[in-house]
Amino acid sequence: MTHQTVTIFKPYSFRQGQKIRIEGSKRSGDWEVIDTTDRKVILRCPVSKKQFEWDLFCYYVKDEDKAVWPQKD
Repeated sequence: MTHQTVTIFKPYSFRQGQKIRIEGSKRSGDWEVIDTTDRKVILRCPVSKKQFEWDLFCYYVKDEDKAVWPQKD
């Protein structure tokens, strides 16, 4: 048996009311978590207030303290 570097991904468990920022995706931007199920997440844009329901797709990367939210580009 050899030792190798392995990258492990785990689905992220969203929490209702959570403020999140997605980077590097077609869903990039700031979002508020409205609701979740075991397979879906409902997110709302803090600017347009539009809501979207998507299959779970995010993976945890990091927490950022004192971040500006929502970002203004």
